[in-house]
Amino acid sequence: MPHVAALYRYPIKGFAPERRERLQVEPGGRIAGDRVLAFRHADATEPEDEDGLDRWPKGGGLCVRDYPALNRLTLDYTAEQVRLSAGGEVIAQAGLDDGGRSQLASAVTEYLLSTPDGARLARPGRLPLSVVGDGQTATFTDRARGFVSVHSRTSLAALAEAVGTELDERRFRSNIALDGWDAWAEDELIGRQVRIGTVTFDVVEPIVRCLAVHANPETGLRDAPVMTTLTRTVGKKKPSFGILLLPVGGGGSIGVGDEVAIVP
Repeated sequence: MPHVAALYRYPIKGFAPERRERLQVEPGGRIAGDRVLAFRHADATEPEDEDGLDRWPKGGGLCVRDYPALNRLTLDYTAEQVRLSAGGEVIAQAGLDDGGRSQLASAVTEYLLSTPDGARLARPGRLPLSVVGDGQTATFTDRARGFVSVHSRTSLAALAEAVGTELDERRFRSNIALDGWDAWAEDELIGRQVRIGTVTFDVVEPIVRCLAVHANPETGLRDAPVMTTLTRTVGKKKPSFGILLLPVGGGGSIGVGDEVAIVP
């Protein structure tokens, strides 16, 4: 039976996920507690209005696409405190008052400047970084509607075979990992509805991937040609992997082990 195998949320945009037993899907489609903080470049633009909702352009701050070394940082997050570690060593532990935000920005800047991504961060207009967000509201999604991102572990196994190396699912930064479908079965669901636990979703579109998926979530190095494998070997028109969902008629809670059903 298709079911939820794992759930993830990402408190700080571009940083490590939290593995969760349950996620709360907000009526608009965002995940509670997901991407509630972000590290912004000095010259970042203000949010763009898209369909009446704020959208923060990805290139305005730290993200794995541009700074794959972020993957080497581990994150412990609460509404009161953020702790970041690199290689088992704590590089910052601070609250979200002005002083704490400054400490976090300084620590992450120092860390990134010591990596191969440092040259990108040192470009004009990038520094100083600032930590933005209230720590509670899911604000910094790539898409204005937010969406719940999903991938199938069976499709992941097929993709890993095509790439020729094991692929950690954290590479794809999904909210939901499903198991029990045939490989690539999710591609046939665009325009239909699925029910996960008690929440019904529209399956809106496939997720077209960027260079973030080339980065190993352990090493922070780009080590697998995922995008070109999706198009040249798997045969997709665009380098898509996974699907985007929006809740129908309000949100709700979903949990690990919940069954997944296609709505007739």
